[in-house]
Amino acid sequence: MRILSRVVLACLMTASIALSAISADAAEKNGKRRGTSFKHDYSAAYTVQRVSVRTACFPEKLEAILAHIRAKTGKKPMVTSGHRPRSGTSQHSRCYAADIRVPGVSEKAILAAAASAPGIGGIGRYCNGIVHVDIGPQRRWAHCGGKSKGKGGLANLKRHHRRS
Repeated sequence: MRILSRVVLACLMTASIALSAISADAAEKNGKRRGTSFKHDYSAAYTVQRVSVRTACFPEKLEAILAHIRAKTGKKPMVTSGHRPRSGTSQHSRCYAADIRVPGVSEKAILAAAASAPGIGGIGRYCNGIVHVDIGPQRRWAHCGGKSKGKGGLANLKRHHRRS
């Protein structure tokens, strides 16, 4: 009896799938399309440094910023740190921030690309070459022992950004 009920259930499921495919094809032939509300999938615009980096909760706005950086630099940003739930008041705790590197691209170019991204909030620079981007309030900083290094650093970016 169990085998018979499984066979009947499998036949019903197969028929249901086939009927939905047929009705979808018929609707498309008649010019009727089902409305879709798909958002852009920007996740292909970046990579992660390791599998433990959490990016699944990134809002579309943050993913669009990473896609913008990819478009401007020609290379995929690598997210080194994403969502960190226990990071206090950091934008990382809300999944609104990413720390990135872009292999083969200068820090100056990454900072410039980030600054020109629509919807950018915070941009930070660390001594180890990692750049922080987020969708929080607009602000700029450099954590390098309190000093900005080099002409292409965040200090120049701040001055340039004010003139724009």
